[in-house]
Amino acid sequence: MKNVLMAAIVAALGACATSSPDVVQRGDAQSLSQVQDGTVLSIRPVTVDGSQSGVGAVAGGVIGGVAGSSVGGSRESLAVGVLGAVLGGVIGNAAERAGTRENAVEMLIQLRNGERRAIVQAVGGETIAPGDAVVLVTTGGKTRVTRAPQPVPAAPRS
Repeated sequence: MKNVLMAAIVAALGACATSSPDVVQRGDAQSLSQVQDGTVLSIRPVTVDGSQSGVGAVAGGVIGGVAGSSVGGSRESLAVGVLGAVLGGVIGNAAERAGTRENAVEMLIQLRNGERRAIVQAVGGETIAPGDAVVLVTTGGKTRVTRAPQPVPAAPRS
């Protein structure tokens, strides 16, 4: 029972993903990215809905089935085990969806060429506000927004 529970927890955690601009996927490391300069026009808070990969439902179903089958005699344990599996699956699915939900922002950005782009990303460590200069970094079809670096004044030559 303990091994099944541990395997379910590990599988559920492995299924978690984030849209945070502060997290770069392993496959994107050392990849050349396209960078576009822009200015933030507006920002609004949104919620990225949680995933339903089925891992939570399966884990909950297994745990509920095992727990339910240990109740009562042989006839009762079968019925309670089935009910436990169904109820565990529903609860596991809901837990997975709630656990993978993220607070995010939708940003409307105007590029230097006048085109506009909208992007949704999880709230990261940077504070970005309307009017800020930003860069859109696109790697492997996914784009993240970060503050534009500020030019460093050249050191005076002696």
